[in-house]
Amino acid sequence: MSPQMIELLILFAVAAFVLFRLKSVIGTRTGYEAPPEHRGPGSDGPGHLPEDQRAEPPAEEMALRHTLPADARDALAAMRAVEPSFSLDEFLDGARSAYEMVLMAFEEGDRQTLQNLLAPDVYRAFEGVIATRESEGLSVEARFIGVRDVRVETASFDPETSEADVTIRFVGEMITAVRDRENRVVEGDPNEIRRQTDVWTFSRVMGAPDPNWLLTATGE
Repeated sequence: MSPQMIELLILFAVAAFVLFRLKSVIGTRTGYEAPPEHRGPGSDGPGHLPEDQRAEPPAEEMALRHTLPADARDALAAMRAVEPSFSLDEFLDGARSAYEMVLMAFEEGDRQTLQNLLAPDVYRAFEGVIATRESEGLSVEARFIGVRDVRVETASFDPETSEADVTIRFVGEMITAVRDRENRVVEGDPNEIRRQTDVWTFSRVMGAPDPNWLLTATGE
């Protein structure tokens, strides 16, 4: 076997290892799929009440609108009891924004942004992949296309510590390509939109001065 062939095999082995680590951190990517079924008007909206009557519903009603099980509804109600300003809709809007920020910071190797958004153990996992990628001369070019779906999977609340955990399932779309030192694409396609699914858990102590939720667990 020629030295050039051996070098190429080593390169692809390294790329495969880094991509395996990447998948374990940020979730599962698949090819482009059709968008989810269109939901009829008013399925999530406030109905036809006059504008001044559209007050934010209690946590139980918000949870029902997001088709959560009873234990999750109870957890959200407990969060709202400790912190009346808590809104599930606003939380999901923030989670959607955080999802894009975390994914792009990870792809771009933006450690500072990740430190601000991730719990320490999750940050170490992300940073480890970034460091390996850098040491092997691999770079990622990425573009975030959008979020197809965001939904609550589970929620829990500890009355002793007031710690809240909300697990979200995201379906997002990105364009990613991994390049080696010679700028050759070793994984992905800079012209292909790919879909990925992530299940992330965000945590926070309700009623605490810090309003920020941290990403404390990732899965798929």
